[in-house]
Amino acid sequence: MSPSDDGDDSAPVVADEDGPRTDHQLIADHVAGDPTAFTELVTRHRDRLWAVAVRTLGDHDEASDALQDALVSAFRGAAGFRGEAAVTTWLHRVVVNACLDRLRRRAARPTVPLPDAEPADRRDDHRATEIRLDVRAALARLPEHQRQALVLVDMHGLSVAEAAAVLQVAEGTIKSRCARGRAALAPLLRTVAAAGNLTAARDVPPSSPRHDAEGLLP
Repeated sequence: MSPSDDGDDSAPVVADEDGPRTDHQLIADHVAGDPTAFTELVTRHRDRLWAVAVRTLGDHDEASDALQDALVSAFRGAAGFRGEAAVTTWLHRVVVNACLDRLRRRAARPTVPLPDAEPADRRDDHRATEIRLDVRAALARLPEHQRQALVLVDMHGLSVAEAAAVLQVAEGTIKSRCARGRAALAPLLRTVAAAGNLTAARDVPPSSPRHDAEGLLP
């Protein structure tokens, strides 16, 4: 009797002798009750998932919490994975959703994270914080579907096709959402850049008449 005829559809998938289990095999084995399969899957992809969370949230503590939430969700919801997309795409989607949940909560209660070390120039650090808050506030004012597309494409660096797979929409929809979101952000970003240039110009000390005269001498 072949393995497929024994009537046990829940048996873990046996890995090929020539290599490790695939992501799909690990998901199937986890659902079937293998206690090591999900840990192996997470170990394989944790670095990239962590990078996604950090780039999205900009705060290591929040990223750690969001990633933990996402992995718990994936652990419990693995049985619902239908295998129609890559496992990494599914994991991306779970992590992004966990991060977006935290971004929405942060927008409702904005906070400024404390720096890990004393900044060399408090004025520059203060300006950088202001810019981050301005951009964050602008993102929070965008419709959620535009914000999701911008976070994936412009912050994560995903391709349009990858972002479409994560959000489960057409590629043309991602392009449209990104274009509209960027158009909405552009006026704010121009204002921020202009304000930064004005501040920098004010910080340049005026040259003395002696220096001006020396510059004209042969």
